[in-house]
Amino acid sequence: MKLVVLSDNNKLSPEYDSEHGLSVYLEKDGVRYLFDTGTSGLFIRNAEKAGVDLSQVDYLFISHGHNDHMGGLPDFIEINQRAVIVLSKHALNRNLYSARETLRPIGTSFDLTSLGDRILFVGDEPVMNDNFIAMPVTTGKYPAPKANKTLLKETVNGLEPDDFDHEIVVAVGQSDWFVYTGCAHKGLLNMLVTVERMTSKPIRFVAGGFHLPDGRDENFETHDDLCDIADILIHNYPELTFFTGHCTGKIACTLLKEKLMAQLELFSAGYVWKSIT
Repeated sequence: MKLVVLSDNNKLSPEYDSEHGLSVYLEKDGVRYLFDTGTSGLFIRNAEKAGVDLSQVDYLFISHGHNDHMGGLPDFIEINQRAVIVLSKHALNRNLYSARETLRPIGTSFDLTSLGDRILFVGDEPVMNDNFIAMPVTTGKYPAPKANKTLLKETVNGLEPDDFDHEIVVAVGQSDWFVYTGCAHKGLLNMLVTVERMTSKPIRFVAGGFHLPDGRDENFETHDDLCDIADILIHNYPELTFFTGHCTGKIACTLLKEKLMAQLELFSAGYVWKSIT
């Protein structure tokens, strides 16, 4: 297995570019995957620097409808004529907003009808084949991230809290699962429980943002909240390797790393991880 981070808020070294966005490339079991496309075409430039040929990607998964995860989709379509693109049926052409600091649009507007059967939409039920399963998060066993309070969607009644009906969790692999969380707006722990309930394969790797940004008011997790999340991960998932960056803030990254130690890898644009097993 090979993982390469192509877009992130931070960069590993000066030759890579960074942006507020996330895009992750994965090779596993002979299949090439791309998870999200960042905010712009930046992920393509970083892929070239990392020696990744995005024209050969087999599957692209879009985790949710925010522009920092699918803004680069038109750029990907220009260079790849073969990948199946998987996303929620609710992710396209949504009026979505962030109210953090100031109200600003964070949705997208694309017409993908010309792609025909290259598009697979996830509805209320999972979409799957021998290589992957993509599905909505079906449990609220654990609290959702508090920072969701600043995220809104436009409805017939005006702006309302986003319920993230446009978010999916994705698991890929043939013998075990690599789980991609996107921003985990419905909660990292809820995503893991959803995958466990829907499949029998073991989870081995988890990558993405955990939506635990830095902050000190009621819209952010407290130190005790973060400790609770870490303790559950250690207790329930002692064999998993986690990779995170993007919307996992420095405070959360530091605490999670202290607790999970070798179980947690912190990434940025240009990060490469290879498994020899």
